[in-house]
Amino acid sequence: MIKVGLIGQPGLKEKLCANFEVVFDADGGNARQCIETIPADVVITELIMSGEDGFALLEKYRDVRFIVASELKSEVFVIRALDLGAKYYLVKPLEYGVLEQRITNAAEGEKLGAKLLRPKSVSEKTLDERISNIFVTVGIPAHIKGYQFLREGIKLAVDDPPIINAITKSLYPSIARKFGTTSSKVERAIRHAIEVAWNRGKIENINSVFGVKVYNSSEKPTNGEFIALLADKMLLECTC
Repeated sequence: MIKVGLIGQPGLKEKLCANFEVVFDADGGNARQCIETIPADVVITELIMSGEDGFALLEKYRDVRFIVASELKSEVFVIRALDLGAKYYLVKPLEYGVLEQRITNAAEGEKLGAKLLRPKSVSEKTLDERISNIFVTVGIPAHIKGYQFLREGIKLAVDDPPIINAITKSLYPSIARKFGTTSSKVERAIRHAIEVAWNRGKIENINSVFGVKVYNSSEKPTNGEFIALLADKMLLECTC
């Protein structure tokens, strides 16, 4: 059974005990002691809490497989956490089926010693069609630049999941090179595409795609969140 450690996650232990072995349930004050003395396959941490904050833990324990589960939605926090090595960034309130899948992915992916890859049986055309269908559902029109940039970003994240940890250093530049533009224009166009979806008011469709009902008309996901969540959806549905 996968061993899970919790830091700054009150009430989560009871929900996970059915499928995982929760080996510690700590707060920021005793987080280091637990991490250093109690082996865990995956550690789920909050970012802002009393005592040690989650960023300090991510920075100190680079060999620990962290999942961040936080109420913080700012792209600055998401990018920083992923850059520090977090395997996933989940925004509260959590959808527990999604969380359990992420725990399994983080633990088993490391044990296999290989990154998640798109299966060879899934063709480029099939992936493009599935991404396009999702864009129609959430209200992103095909004629805007961000449509193509977003699709390319999701495909890159499906083929190489760690690239989302370096969205500004690797993912944006990779998209920019393909389309002969700049990273800053890629970032702005993707942001615009997400804003278009929100302005069209298809919030329920967006929440149903992600499987997490956390967004409303005034709360948009960051570029990194949007790409990571959709890439994750592709990977899970393709058993990647």
